[in-house]
Amino acid sequence: MTRPPTPALLARLADLLGPKGFSIDPDVLAPWLTDWRGKYHGKAAAMLSPATTEEAAAVVALCAAEGVALVPQGGNSGMVGGATPDASGDQLLLSLRRMNWIRRIDAPAQIMIAEAGVILEHLHHAALDQGLRFPLTLGGKGSATVGGLVSTNAGGTQVLRHGTMRALVAGVEAVLPDGSIFDGLAPLKKDNRGYDLRHLLCGAEGTLAIVTAASLHLVPAAAARQTAWIGLQSPDDALVLLRRLDAALGNVLEGFEIIPHRSLEAVLRHIPQTRQPLGAASPWYALVELAGNDSEALGRGLEGELTKAIETGLAEDAAIAKSDRESDDFWRLRDSISEAERAEGPALQHDVSVPVDLMPRFIADNPARLATAFPGIRTVSFGHLGDGNIHHHVQPPQGVDAASWLAEHGLEASRIVYTHVVELGGSISAEHGIGQMKRDMLAALDSPARLAALRAIKAGLDPAGLFNPGKLIG
Repeated sequence: MTRPPTPALLARLADLLGPKGFSIDPDVLAPWLTDWRGKYHGKAAAMLSPATTEEAAAVVALCAAEGVALVPQGGNSGMVGGATPDASGDQLLLSLRRMNWIRRIDAPAQIMIAEAGVILEHLHHAALDQGLRFPLTLGGKGSATVGGLVSTNAGGTQVLRHGTMRALVAGVEAVLPDGSIFDGLAPLKKDNRGYDLRHLLCGAEGTLAIVTAASLHLVPAAAARQTAWIGLQSPDDALVLLRRLDAALGNVLEGFEIIPHRSLEAVLRHIPQTRQPLGAASPWYALVELAGNDSEALGRGLEGELTKAIETGLAEDAAIAKSDRESDDFWRLRDSISEAERAEGPALQHDVSVPVDLMPRFIADNPARLATAFPGIRTVSFGHLGDGNIHHHVQPPQGVDAASWLAEHGLEASRIVYTHVVELGGSISAEHGIGQMKRDMLAALDSPARLAALRAIKAGLDPAGLFNPGKLIG
C-alpha cells in the first residue's frame, strides 16, 4: 500500500532537485494532470523533474524508502491515460522532460544514445545531420519523447519495414524501483545472460522501471522516396495490392496505409488547405511509400506495378507524388484523420491489431456485430495494413445525444470490438498501450496465463507497487 508524501519528504526532494526540478505550483502542474484526450484527470502532490539519471535514481530511492508512488511522464501525448496520476493527490509526477540530451551518435555503427526527454522530431533532425535517420515516425512527433516511445513500444507508419520501437531499441538505461540504475545501453548483438530486460522494459508503460535513456538503431538516410495515393474498391483489394508490391519491390516498401472515403471526406471538410488527390472518389484508398537511394528506379518500379494494378482492375486510379511537397500533402491527409474525426463528434476510438490477412475480414464483419447490438451505430476503420494495425472508430447513431449514448453504451460497444479482435488472435492494443483506459478490458479478455505472468513480473520487480500504479495491470 502506497502512502502520501510527508512534508519532510517533499522538502528533501526540493533540496535535491532545486527550483527547476521541483514544483508544487498548481499552475505549473495543471497542464500535466490531464491526458492528451482530456478523458482522465488527476492530482499530484508535486512534479519532480530530474536533470540527470543520478537525480532520477535519488528521487526513486527517497520515495521507495517512504512508500510513495511515482507516475512517470514524457510528452504527455499518450492515448490511454497511461501517464496521468490518480485523483488522490498522493502520487508524485515524475517528469523526464529535462533529460533531453542526445549523448552520442556513432555514425559508423548507426547508433544514437538519447535521453528519455528527447522529442522525436529533434531526434529525427539530429540523425539527418549525420546522414542517417531514425525510422519511426508518428503524428505526435513534435511532443512524443524517447522515454514514452520506449515505454509504450510505439509503432507508427514505418513498422512494415522497420518494426516497432522494440525492434529499434538496442539498449536501455533505467532506474529500478529500489533506486538502483540498470545500465544496459551497450548495443550488444549477442547477450545470453538470461531474461532480456531491454525488451521487458520496452512496452512496460513505466510500471517496472523509469527509462532514462536508450540506445537506438539508425538507418542510412534515404536519398529518395516515392509516394502514391491509390483508389481501391475494398480492403481485400488493398491486401492483394500490398502482397504484390511487397513481392515485386522488396524492402523499399516502407509504408502501406488504408483509408476509407468517409475519412478522407472528413479531412477535406475540417482541415484547411487539403485536397482530393484523385480526379474521382473511390470507396477506399491506399497510401504507399517507398524509400531508397535511386529515385528513378523507385519511380519506375512503383509506376509499373500501379499500371498493372489499374489494367487488371485491382486499382481504380492512382496518383504518384511529383515532389516531396506533394508527398507531404498525401501524408497530411492520413495524419489529419484523427483530428478530423474529433471535429465530427464524439466517438469510441479503438487501436487494435489482428493478423494482416484477417484485417479486411475484421473491417467487414465488425460493423455488423455492432449494428446487431446497437442499430444505427456507425464505424470507420483506417490504419496500417502492412502490420495489421486498425484504428477502428465507433460513432453513436445519428440523432442521439452522443455523450449520453457513449456513457451508457460505450463500454459494451468496445467489448464487442475487443472480443472480436481476441477471437481473431489479435491484440486490444496495437501501439498506444493499455494505460488506464484498457486495463479492465485486458483483465477480462486476455489469456489467464499471460495475465498471471504479467502480474508476477510486476510483483517481482516492484513489490510495493510504487511505479505507475493503476496502469496496465492495476
